[in-house]
Amino acid sequence: MSKSDKKRKMSLAGLLIAIGIVYGDIGTSPLYVMKSIVVENGGIANVNREFIVGSISLVLWTITLLTTVKYVTIALKATNHGEGGIFSLYALVRKRAKWLVIPALVGGAALLADGTLTPAVTVTTAIEGLKNMKFGSAIPVSSQNMVIGITIAILLVLFSIQRMGTRIIGKSFGPIMLIWFTFLGVVGLVNMSSDWSILEAINPVCAIKILFSPANKVGILILGSVFLATTGAEALYSDVGHVGKANIIGSWPYVFICLALNYLGQGVWILQNPNFHTSGDFNPFFEVVPENLRIFAIIIATIAAIIASQALITGSFTLVAEASGLKFLPKMNIIYPSDEKGQIYIPSTNKMICVVTSAIVFLFRTSHHMEAAYGLAITVTMLMTTILLFEYLGKKQKPLALRILFLIAFAFIEGMFLISSMTKFMHGGYVTVLIAGFILGIMYIWFYGNKIRDKRESRNAYVRLDEYTGMLTNLSHDEDYPTYATNLVYMAKVKYNKFIKREILYSILDKRPKRAKAYWFVTVNVTNEPFTAEYAVNTYGTKNVINVQLFLGFKKQTSVNVYLRQIVQDLIADCTIEPQPQDYTTTPGRNVGDFSFVIVNDVISPQTQLTGFEKWMVEARVGLQNLSSNPASWFGLEYADTVVERVPLILGRPNP
Repeated sequence: MSKSDKKRKMSLAGLLIAIGIVYGDIGTSPLYVMKSIVVENGGIANVNREFIVGSISLVLWTITLLTTVKYVTIALKATNHGEGGIFSLYALVRKRAKWLVIPALVGGAALLADGTLTPAVTVTTAIEGLKNMKFGSAIPVSSQNMVIGITIAILLVLFSIQRMGTRIIGKSFGPIMLIWFTFLGVVGLVNMSSDWSILEAINPVCAIKILFSPANKVGILILGSVFLATTGAEALYSDVGHVGKANIIGSWPYVFICLALNYLGQGVWILQNPNFHTSGDFNPFFEVVPENLRIFAIIIATIAAIIASQALITGSFTLVAEASGLKFLPKMNIIYPSDEKGQIYIPSTNKMICVVTSAIVFLFRTSHHMEAAYGLAITVTMLMTTILLFEYLGKKQKPLALRILFLIAFAFIEGMFLISSMTKFMHGGYVTVLIAGFILGIMYIWFYGNKIRDKRESRNAYVRLDEYTGMLTNLSHDEDYPTYATNLVYMAKVKYNKFIKREILYSILDKRPKRAKAYWFVTVNVTNEPFTAEYAVNTYGTKNVINVQLFLGFKKQTSVNVYLRQIVQDLIADCTIEPQPQDYTTTPGRNVGDFSFVIVNDVISPQTQLTGFEKWMVEARVGLQNLSSNPASWFGLEYADTVVERVPLILGRPNP
């Protein structure tokens, strides 16, 4: 058990937070699953007992197999230092085969795309439930334009509170979702009490029969509606780092029972009201609720639907952070609102999802149009996760027969769902595919651009720093050159405490020799503990060349400027480096000089020799690097004297 898991053992508070964060998407499925199943079959007048029992059986066994067995029982064991999600799973199995990066990239892009659609669908659906509803003599929401306006306002509030952290959000949403699930279970149980024979739906034979029964007018395409009951399973896996696997495993049985009871209760109501007519939209979820509780049901359903967006948003933060660590995406500025590393907030990702989600609301305008795209992307992600889990089971040395059975069973089930969902492509699903394709394109360029760079990089791309200490020391004392800075600091990773990229020394020695009192090469290492603040120093026997390894906890601000000033004072105090007395200063006795920070960015050298495609990939990767967040902000150097230099990157064999 990892340290992060030990910190998040099962507790009442943890269970409540899990209910508030993880189950929003799955928990709101009773709002539309049975409605979609019945409407797609021609309406309530065209259903019979065989159809309803078989459909509910499909729903219950889909949740059982995909959510309970695959994700809660199997996938939650496949965590990487407490983190879950498809990228975390890939990190566990990537050494088994190079091609596994393909399902990881495809599945991750699809899940991130789904994360932009889910908030739009759930919130719009919820607000439309209030449309034309009377509160006394007033009708607060009377048009679709008002629905759109309220939806956008709610989404803006939802995205703005993400910086508070999932623990605070979970504590706020947890009690509401607990009430919601209890409400689902109680209402379902009350309706079941008039016809206990509905429990026949527990028999999986009913689920199989309805796929081929003439009572089912859409055949296998019914799975497109059934799948909506389990779309949040992948987000559940991605959110494990926010709440801990023990709290998900402990809270899921209660959630599942409440969901099952509600589906069964809706089934009983439909069978007992074959001649039901309404002037508005048909929705059995609200019809099973007693009239005097209808307003309460609509209000809490609206709140629950808003909360449903939370699981996808927090899951997206985890995915992006993991993608950045795996070099699928550029480095992101990550904020840790709590003392647990799994609790993260990524401002750039939050803004991106907010903008795309709002654009989807304005583009589609109604939930009916949005639902056409819903679920298509997530089926792709689930299928890719199955492939990676097959390899994970192999890593755990499970019997080959068991692994093959797992792969065939879940690939078949999810393949059937994917086929049934493909009918949504021309009715809005293409939007999700376009978003996923755009994200996949960025990840492909970044990942394979790095691969090409590493593969084609010249053998002499790295040099030994200790072989240049004499030259650097001589330069620091050479008065023929003007002083560039007292302390010249390069944010550059020093490998194995001695190897550094040649381009760093090129910047100091070749572009225009930069004379400094001391040359600093700083590597920042982020630790899994929240408040670590340690450093290690290697001067290679000099007083002018210093390699600093900073070890900072994930909660510590990466203010390299502040840490370095203290390190300089420490090293001067123990005579490791020479004092830096200042003649002109507002601080009497100051013995630390000025700092100039240099961050090196690559540009493709005309001397490089690459094929057309390889050159395009590397140039695109460098372009993405320059478009990503300001490197100075990664190191807390926004207000320091910082220079971003462009140096030539020579790949392959240089042209003569």
